[in-house]
Amino acid sequence: MIRILSSPSPVPSEIFALIALLVLSLIVLLILRYYLPLRTTPAYLLVPVFFALWLPATIVLLVPIDLASNASTDDDTRGIWLPPRALLVSWRISYWLTFVLTWFILPILAEYSDAGYREPKDRILYSLRQNAQYYALVFGSAVLGLVYFFISYGPSFTSLKGLILALAYCWGLVLAIYLMGHGLVAIPRNLIRNASASRRLRRLQAEAPKLYEKMEDAILNLEDLEAQVSELSKRKTGSARDFQDWIEELSDICNIPESRPRNTLPRVDNESRIIPTVITEKYLADLTRQLTRARHTKSRYVDEWGRLLRNASKTQAILDSAASKKLDLGASPPGSSFWDRTTILTPYTRYLVYCRIVPYLRIFLGVFLALASACIIWSELVKAALPSLSVIRFTVVHHWTGDSGRVGFAGQLIAALWIMYMCAAALHSVTEVKVWRGRALVRRNTAHESAFWYAGQVARLSVPLSYNFVTFLPRQIYKETTFYNILGQYVDLTPLGKWFDYLFPVFVLVPVCATLFGLYGKVKRLFGFGVDIVDEDEENQTSYGTGSWREGRDLIERELNGTSISRRLDEAASRSNGQGRSAPILTVPSARNEGTRTPFATSPSYRDQPVRRTAQSSRSDPLDSEPEDDNFFTNLGHRFKNTFDTIDTPKWLQEIGDGFKKPKWMGGNDEAGESSNRGGRSDSDIRRWFGGDGRIRL
Repeated sequence: MIRILSSPSPVPSEIFALIALLVLSLIVLLILRYYLPLRTTPAYLLVPVFFALWLPATIVLLVPIDLASNASTDDDTRGIWLPPRALLVSWRISYWLTFVLTWFILPILAEYSDAGYREPKDRILYSLRQNAQYYALVFGSAVLGLVYFFISYGPSFTSLKGLILALAYCWGLVLAIYLMGHGLVAIPRNLIRNASASRRLRRLQAEAPKLYEKMEDAILNLEDLEAQVSELSKRKTGSARDFQDWIEELSDICNIPESRPRNTLPRVDNESRIIPTVITEKYLADLTRQLTRARHTKSRYVDEWGRLLRNASKTQAILDSAASKKLDLGASPPGSSFWDRTTILTPYTRYLVYCRIVPYLRIFLGVFLALASACIIWSELVKAALPSLSVIRFTVVHHWTGDSGRVGFAGQLIAALWIMYMCAAALHSVTEVKVWRGRALVRRNTAHESAFWYAGQVARLSVPLSYNFVTFLPRQIYKETTFYNILGQYVDLTPLGKWFDYLFPVFVLVPVCATLFGLYGKVKRLFGFGVDIVDEDEENQTSYGTGSWREGRDLIERELNGTSISRRLDEAASRSNGQGRSAPILTVPSARNEGTRTPFATSPSYRDQPVRRTAQSSRSDPLDSEPEDDNFFTNLGHRFKNTFDTIDTPKWLQEIGDGFKKPKWMGGNDEAGESSNRGGRSDSDIRRWFGGDGRIRL
């Protein structure tokens, strides 16, 4: 192997590179197979998504090869290297295909798959209309940058090309730095937190109520849409006849059985789902789009709920095995992977692995990745002012000769690991940040639009993160690379782009501090934001509309024991359908009991404790009650209102008017006024001037 790496001929390196590309292709195919059904997925999705994942992987492979090929001409210390022409062609194919996929192909195909129309022409037009605003914003910023470039360097093709590459890189760097900063803290912290089985189980139980509520909302939303399709399919006359085939396709997608129990409670958003009198193509496209999104949303939360139940059951089994020293995880669920179905360990050795070895491995790996994150953050901070203090440069460049150095095979391997960790941190944040219009990756059932979007983020983040890593190395090394000639020289073409590339990564401290000290949750509690930015893993968190870990424990136990409310409803419906009569109506108690509130309360009571409702609350209609999940300002206003409403009128304020006598024409004498003032109100009323007992007569 050493002779192959130090060979002056590029043939061994080319063979190694081809084998690596084949391995990357196999890994990408396995990833696609995990998230998408390959047999039923259309080719217009598989091919672009495959290249959107494969090309960034080749960039991670090309950067170390580029560093070793151009860092030095001494063949004795080179690692895997390629000739300049082969390297230039490889970089041009990888970079420009990634650029076109990121900015043009994937956004258009994403909206095309989410259009809802039947005809390809209508779907293309819809996709272009949806992307028009996005492209208008991009071209508007490009025009401003073009003016700056033309003023600085004059109108030329080089200025135009430099503008395009610099703007694309800067926008990708902004997104990459934020996401990477969050992931550099979240990945080691999750590993260290999950080392303890009891804390891991408590965290799963705390997440269960919110996830179960989201799953129920998704199911109800899908049922409402299916009911709308069912009502629509009953129309056989009028404008519905022109779209009868389309309506039948929607009915086939829904597949609603006649005996299916329906939720009869009124929904808040049902008014917006009334079937219009005139059925149009736009209405059917919107209905198809909503139905597709609702089906994938339900699949997402059902998958997350099933995964949470499996993890909770496994963690509970690990905790219970401490007494018997034997761990039996039971039979693997259907659809599990090959490794989950394989049972090699005995119950005792499995106990040793899960209770003695895995926790310490997680702690060790978490501490190791925390040190790696600290090295990346430190290198970002000192890159502009003190580049010689960068830690990453010493781990990659091993053979120093004066101010320059050479990158060997060990340096190439370490460089690839650094880039993969930076990309993994950014992509981990993409799956956690919850501002992506409900997109999610679901095992074997990912929505087509979500697959395009996530593939686009992988392609968008790989190039700026790879070049950002290259700038950690000495300038005399990375300026000789082909990557710098393809992208770097255009980023450094203007002083604005050069200083932006050096100074903006310092802002990595913002997401790092926000994630490390939990600023997202503090900002949400302070300002009452209704939308979470990231998932905050805080212990014993209780807020309006969410349950505690005890409620989550009860939910998990009911689901694992087969006594959940949804299963009872399904079983009752199946029994009633078999007997040929209507389904019984079960009175389902509320899953969360709202604690008692006083006018001076500063926080709600825990909802997992049994509380006794007052007579007034028991008489009120539950459908007319106000929702619990209000924001901060609404709750603060309710508390102030309750405080002032319960304050009695002071006695000195009631006796202010005792010394004054009212005329008889104003409707009172001294005794009446005195008695009324004692009661806190006056019997005088301007409506008595019109006659009667205070009622206005018309």
